[in-house]
This record gives sequence, C-alpha cells and structure tokens, in this order.
Amino acid sequence: PSQSIGGIQNGDWKNIGGGDGFWVQFDKNDKDVVYTEYQGGHASRINRRTNEYADIQPQPGPGDPKLRFNWSTPIYLNPVSSSTMYMGSQFLYRSYNKGVTWKKISPDLTTNDPKKQQQEESGGVTVDNSSAENHCTIFTIAGSPLDSNMIFVGTDDGNLQFSPDGGTSWKKINPPASVIPPQTWVSGIEPSRYDKNTIYATFDNHMYGDMNTYCAVSNDLGLSWRLLTGKEVTGAYAHCIREDLVSADLLFLGTEAGLWISLDRGLNWTRFDAKVPPVAVRDIRIHPQTNDLVLATHGRSILIVDDISPLRQLNKNLLEKDLVILKTRPVPVTGGHYGGAFPDAGGFVGQNSSEQAVIMYYLKDRITRGDIRVEVFDKAGKSMGTVPATKRKGLNIISWSMRMKPPRVAKGVRIDRAGFFGPLVDPGTYTVRITKGDNTFEGTLELINDPASPHSPEDRALQKKTSMQLFALSEDLAFLNDQVLSMKESAEALKDSARDASLKKSLTAFATKLEKIRKELVATTGGLAITGEERIREKLSDLYAAVISYEGRPSDSQLDKMEILKEDMNKQEKLAESLWATDLPGINAKLKKTFGTELQPESRETFNKSEDNTGPAISPKGNFQMRFPFLSVWGFPVKG
Repeated sequence: PSQSIGGIQNGDWKNIGGGDGFWVQFDKNDKDVVYTEYQGGHASRINRRTNEYADIQPQPGPGDPKLRFNWSTPIYLNPVSSSTMYMGSQFLYRSYNKGVTWKKISPDLTTNDPKKQQQEESGGVTVDNSSAENHCTIFTIAGSPLDSNMIFVGTDDGNLQFSPDGGTSWKKINPPASVIPPQTWVSGIEPSRYDKNTIYATFDNHMYGDMNTYCAVSNDLGLSWRLLTGKEVTGAYAHCIREDLVSADLLFLGTEAGLWISLDRGLNWTRFDAKVPPVAVRDIRIHPQTNDLVLATHGRSILIVDDISPLRQLNKNLLEKDLVILKTRPVPVTGGHYGGAFPDAGGFVGQNSSEQAVIMYYLKDRITRGDIRVEVFDKAGKSMGTVPATKRKGLNIISWSMRMKPPRVAKGVRIDRAGFFGPLVDPGTYTVRITKGDNTFEGTLELINDPASPHSPEDRALQKKTSMQLFALSEDLAFLNDQVLSMKESAEALKDSARDASLKKSLTAFATKLEKIRKELVATTGGLAITGEERIREKLSDLYAAVISYEGRPSDSQLDKMEILKEDMNKQEKLAESLWATDLPGINAKLKKTFGTELQPESRETFNKSEDNTGPAISPKGNFQMRFPFLSVWGFPVKG
C-alpha cells in the first residue's frame, strides 16, 4: 500500500509467487487474479481469494525447439484489449483466457545465433540449467495504447521487432549501429500514447563493458532512429523510459543510477534527485487518478513521487521567470487518516505521503539574502497564517495543514494544547501569496470535501460549530486571564510604592481578589502536560483538542462539558466585572490623589492588537498528534 495507519510496515505487504520473482501483473477484469513469473518463464496465475496457484507457462508444440526463456521473462497485458496477455521465449505467445490456452504468434524473434547457445559445451563443468545461461531470448514486450494490434518486442541480443497486425507479420526495426551498438539488449520499449508512429526505447550494453546510457526515439515506426541521451546523462545504463500521461513533452528515464526527467521530449535531461537516491530504477508507472510517479528500484524498494502535475506546467518560458507558484491537485480537507500510532519499538516503517495541502513554487535562483514569506488567505481575504518557506533554486515544496491560526491561550504553568492547532478550514479556493523583497506572487489552492469521510454534512457542521465555539472560549479566557493578571501585577507594583496605609490595604485586598479569580481560570502551580492542577484553562484545552482532532459529531458529553465551562467562565467574568464596578472606583480615587494615575482594565481591542498569532510552531502529522502534542515537545517521534 502507499498509505497505512502509523506508516507502511512489512506486515502491510503480502508475498506472492516464488523463486527469484520478477514480473507481476494484475488481471484487469478480475481483482482476485494476479499473474507472476520467476526465473526461466515459470509463470503462475494466482487466485488471491483462494490462494490457488495455476502453472500457466507456455509449452513447446510439436516440432518446436527447446524454448529459451530469459531469466526475467516478461508477462505483458495489452493496454487496449484487457483480456489479452503475452509471454515470450524466443517466440511470442498470446492468451485470451488467463493463460489456459497459449498461441504462438511469431517466428523466432531473436538472432538465434548458435554461438550464443553453447551452454552445454562446458568442458566437463556441471551444466547450468537455471535459465540464467539462456541467451537469444525475448526480454521486453510492449503494446501501443492507440492500437491493440500493434505489438513491439525487444530481445537480449539486440533485436527490436514490430507487428502491425496482432502477430500475423513481423518486421525488424533495429536502430542502426551509428545510434545503438549491435547486439545491445533492448531493456525497455514505450510506444507513444500521442502518436502511433512514435516509439521510445532504452538499451543496455553493460554486459559488454559499455556503461553508456542509450535511449532512442523513432517517429516513423522504426525507419529511422535518433539518440536522445547526450553528455548530461552518463555512466548509467538505461532500464526504461515512460511518457507522461498528460504532457507529451514530459519524459521519465530510469537508469542504473537513478531517475532523469526531460521537459522537451528528450532534447535535454535533468537528474531528479529530490529524495530519489542514485539507485537502479527498473520500472516506472504514473497513477492516472493521483498523478503520482511510482518507481520500482533495485535497492530502495518502491518509491512514490507525489503528484507530478506541477512538472507538467514547466516549460522554457516559465523557467526564465524569477518565481512561479505552480498549480497542484485538489486536496481533501482532513486532519489525516493514517495517524493514531503511539511510538513503538523497532522495525522499519515507510513514511506515508502527506495529506496536507502542498504548495509548490519555482525559484529561478537560490535566495541568499533577505527572507521569503508564504501566506494563505481565504476568499474574504482573511489570513489563515503563514507557512515556513524554503529558498532553494528550482522546485520548492512546502505544506499547509489546512488549519486556521490556533486560538490565543491563557498564560499558565502548563502546556496548553489549544495553542498548537486551529480548526480545519472549509473547502474552497484559497490564495497563496508569496512575498519576495518588494515583489508579491499569487497562486491558488483548491480544497475539497474529503471523499473518504464517513460523517454526514450535519455532523461535520456541528463539529465545526463546536470547534469555533471552543476557539472563541479559549480566546475569551486568554483575554480575561490577561486582564486579571495585568491588573493584579499593576496593583502589586503600586502597593509597594504606596506609603498610605489605607491605599496599601486596598491594593492588597484588590490583588488578593484578582489572584483568587486567576486561580480559578488557570493552574498556577507546577506540572507538565500530564501532571499538575486542572482549572478552566486545562479542562478547556483537553476538550478543544479532542473536538478538533475528530472530524465527526462531538459526543453529548463533550457538548455538555462545553456548556459547563461556559458557565464557569461566565461566573469568573462577572466576578471580575464586579471588581471593576465596585472596588476599582475607590482605589482609583486614592491612586489619582496619591500618584496622579489610575488603574484601567485592558480593553478587548488592545488585547487583540497585542499579539499577532500567525500559526502553530508544529505542523501536525495527523489528528493523533493534536491529542498528544507534548510528544513532539518532549522529543518523541510521532508516526502518521
């Protein structure tokens, strides 16, 4: 799987087949059926539901020579005719019924060079019959996505064969020696999805000590060929090439030393090394729904490059601009589906892809001086907060949690979870604004409802309403606590300066009453995260974190608790207002007479201006982390 709760673990995978397994193909018409192959053409049809294995290897017919299967015999499903399957020895076989019946549809498509078939002349050494000794075999099969009758076959001794009519006739279309050395393995074939006459092919000659990267294209069904790889791609023989599903200009090349991309149909190439190591890339696929690039590597398992749609926007004109915000795929609004695992011990875990909103932008040059600011705005122009930016040359990828700025929280002695994360924003179109020096650049993010959500619109609406009520309550508490604390500290400072006994007594009594209110609002003694007192702030923090970390309906108990906390808050607000109305006028009269000054409660307007809360310091890895943010604060790893 590409996503799994807590990360991708070995247990998420199921082994199928045996031997030194190579090709695996899923039946396009039956999700329970998988075709596998291991060395020497030993192929099976596996029923995943019953775990039955049926041997489907083609067998020689009357008068046929011994079949020569490659160590890595290809199984191939026709991209147009979903019930058509091919396998190759030195001959090409076709089946319409899941390998029950095979028909040989070609002559020997290899060179059939007898000098390369003398394995049994070993001089007395035990003969190898593992199929690794086989030569003059079919190594790759490809069908045109535009015509089910067009079949291409590549061999390990340098032949590239083409049938325009489903195997009735065949034509050798080898590139000339001036383009590709003779006898070079045909490692990959990619018939174009945009033009029936265009074929891309990769060639591997490292068996003869030639480590050059050979990738060629023909635009006339093999009548002429042109080498695509120039001096910039060196020292890594080629395994495969893939056209993009959307842009005919975008090509991906898998080599023994990593992945290369071209934005201009192979005229120029760039190594793709953004977290793709320089290991063998043996196969490449592009997911048609998610636009993810899937790489089968030798040495680093399967790698997924998330959402390559921004690459399709790159062209020569765009690359000359200083900064461009690239459009990304629509993102479901969610806190994540794959968190929830408490840190455990041992075992490799593959990282899930981010479920946050990806912001991708191109910088022509690395920013070495000054700062860059990325900010997100809703349709009303209200800031949703800033996102930490990167300044590297080329593509920059950052992510936004799709959460509002967190609420301001009351000052206290413990971590307040409410101050880490805001509620999820609503689906819609958001503006991304990047400020670089005196210049600003804008792009958009499209957020959609989560199609995987099991919650009804009514439940989601109640969750959002409750989240915003708790958000407002947290800010009200922060304001009241700030108001009470500032008045208390001011009263104590004036008391220390006062010489009048009556004034000292009044200020002391006033500060004591304020401290009593504050002790009901927030914990005032010791404790970290899971220890210490619990007052309104701590109870509200727990409730807020619980509600915003679940995207469905709050429980009745949670709704009841919110009403209780509102009542508790209202009680303390009235006590503070009573102090302002009853105690403060008399104290201010004495203060004005003694010091020429007065105590004034902080206004909400002043409080709102006192701090620009631009967003959380921690970008949540999932809803689980919002329930336990102290894990990150204490340095524990958090999965998901």
